[in-house]
Formats: sequence, structure tokens, C-alpha cells
Amino acid sequence: MDTFRKILSTAVEGGASDVHLKIGAPIIFRINRRLVVVDGPFPTAEWMEMVVGNILPRHHKAHIEETREVDFSYFMPGVGRFRTNCFHQRGEYCLALRYVKTQVPSFEELGLLPQLRQLAESPRGIVLLAGSTGCGKSTTLAAMVEHINANGRKHIITLEDPIEYVFEDNQSVIEQREIGLDTLSFEEGLKHVLRQDPDVIMIGEMRDATSFTAAMAAADTGHLVLSTLHTTNAAHSISRILDFFKADERDQIRRQIAGTLQAVVCQRMVPTIAGGMTPAQEIMINSGTVRKLIEENRLERLGAAIETGSEEGMLNFNQSLFNLVKDGKVSQADALAKATNAQALEMNFQGIFLTEGKRILG
Repeated sequence: MDTFRKILSTAVEGGASDVHLKIGAPIIFRINRRLVVVDGPFPTAEWMEMVVGNILPRHHKAHIEETREVDFSYFMPGVGRFRTNCFHQRGEYCLALRYVKTQVPSFEELGLLPQLRQLAESPRGIVLLAGSTGCGKSTTLAAMVEHINANGRKHIITLEDPIEYVFEDNQSVIEQREIGLDTLSFEEGLKHVLRQDPDVIMIGEMRDATSFTAAMAAADTGHLVLSTLHTTNAAHSISRILDFFKADERDQIRRQIAGTLQAVVCQRMVPTIAGGMTPAQEIMINSGTVRKLIEENRLERLGAAIETGSEEGMLNFNQSLFNLVKDGKVSQADALAKATNAQALEMNFQGIFLTEGKRILG
């Protein structure tokens, strides 16, 4: 395990976000979102078997034999915590480890918009962090939980698969439950969570109808629910949620969403001029207009409501990227590469602003 420790410590010291280990191939680090080959011996089958045998939690050893892949959290003393996925390729073990910083970054350090602070302070409702894999949803979610922890006297319960950031009680009391270790499944954990007297419930990911039904039930009874969702933009999140349910259930679910949703925040990571990464964030607040569009199943107009909802704290990706360029944080080229409508954003840079939203909304 000395070699494994050296690999992980070198990754952390070198600023790597991810480590990839494959039998008979070079060790790979991801640094500033680029894959970097590391000099050193290639992992062997015997070495990988030994590493997996040492780091895999006891309760997952039977599981990986059945499913051939498993997620878990691994902590190496003196080095740090890693969100780990162990899987098979060509019948052999592979490891993908993501370094999780022990200290939860602040809103300022992450470059989050001030609306996120207001959403974290919401008394009730569902707040969803959306985006693709690797866009920083979990870190943003952790920052919101830590903000509540530092500023409010709340009882917070998390359901995670696996636990990434470890919180210490501050003003709030936090219990973190890991799927497979502390509860059998998200379904089991959500079934009992309301009996545990929470004020805030953090669900690592919305995966199915069961998790979203439980979230709506909690929000409907006065709880704040924070979770993540895989979608490309905020407006499409409602359609994504409805896809969890059968066709004959969707009208009722849509009305429940309109009544319980607080906001959807979608983000994309953009390279900065300084050499780092910063999130571009699209924010859809459940305003009167948004609520009415959801109730009336006019979901195709949600994008227009976001574009024209600046007074209520909303903005779309193009607006967010334009602000990042204006503030000197990202280049025009990188902003255009991440834009939902690159042609419209390029016109914005030339001083031309055409607002389709007002026309669409009538």
C-alpha cells in the first residue's frame, strides 16, 4: 500500500482532481480538467487486487462480485478523502478516484452567485442543483449545506452514495447517512427520514420516482430539500423529473412540482483566464410566471421566463457567461464554447441584445 499512498499523495500535492488506475497502463491524473500521464510503473493485476482488497468497504465486497462495479468513499489518513468507483474492464479491476477536499469551499471561493445564499436560507421547498457529470454539483451542494450549518440552528440529514464532504456540527446538527453502510438504499432512507425530525434534507442525487416523491412530500410538510439532477439546463429539469413517472401520473406530479419547487440551479464549468475553473450558473426561480407555466404544461416557455426574470434573480447561461466575460474572469472564446446559443452570445459581445423571451411569453 506504500505505492498506492505515494500515488494519492502526489496527486493531491500536484493539484489533481482525479486519479485513474488501470492494469498494464500508465497512471493518469486529471489536472485542470486535462489528463496527464504520470511517470512510474504500470499497475499489475496482483497489485490492483491487493489495493482493491484493502480499500473496498466490507459491506461492498459481495456487491462488486454481483454487479461488477461499486461507488464508495475512501479515506487515507494524512492524504485525504476520495470518492471512488471500482469497476471492471476486460475482466480486470479499474479504479477512478476523485479527491474531495476536506474543507468545504465557501461561496466566494467557488465563485457562486449571491442567489445561492438566498436559496440555502429558504425555509422550505425543493432546491435542485443540475448539470452534467463533473460540473461541480456536489461541491456547490456542500457549500449550501455548510452555509446552513454555519448560520442557522437546523437539524440536517443527508443521504449520500457515497459520502463526499464530511461536515462537523456548527450552529446546526448534521447526520450523514451513506447508502449501503447506514441505510440499505435511498428508498429505505427516504421512507424513514421524516420520522427523524429534520429541518433540512440533502439527497445526493434524484434518481427515480421514489426519491422525487419523497422530496415533494417533505417539501409539502415544511422541509427544505436539497438535491442534484443530471440535466443540461434549468428549464429541461422539469421534463427530466416528469420522465421518472408514468404517463398517467404526470399531470398530478407536475402540479405538485409547481407547488413545492423552490428553484433549479444548473451549472457548467468554464476555464478562467487565470488558469482555473469557474461555474457559469443558470438559475430558475419558481416565480409566479414559472409556477403558472408548469401548472399549465407550457414547459417549452420556461426558457423565456428565465431570460426575462432578472428582477426575481433568474438568469440563463448566456447571461451568466456574458457577465463572466464582462468581469474579466473568462475569455470570449471559452464563453462561446459553453454557451447554449453561441450566435446570440456573440451578438451580445457586439452590443446587440435581442430578447425573444418577452415576445414568447406575450
